[in-house]
Amino acid sequence: MPELYHPPVKRSVEIAGHKTSISLEPLFWDWLRMAAEAESVPINALVARIDAERIAAETPPGLAGAIRLWLASRALEG
Repeated sequence: MPELYHPPVKRSVEIAGHKTSISLEPLFWDWLRMAAEAESVPINALVARIDAERIAAETPPGLAGAIRLWLASRALEG
């Protein structure tokens, strides 16, 4: 498990054929990877799905915030 208090790490992902960078703390990167593995999808596909859900929201947050919220919601469900 990564150090709990660690600054965000920037990584590149591809959404709908476009590269973008996202800054998340290592803990969230690990949770995102585990969620993608649990759903048997690539991280890019999962991020694209979260992005589509975020864009459809009435007041969409930024992508990194949407990923954190999606992961938190998933943790609360399970």
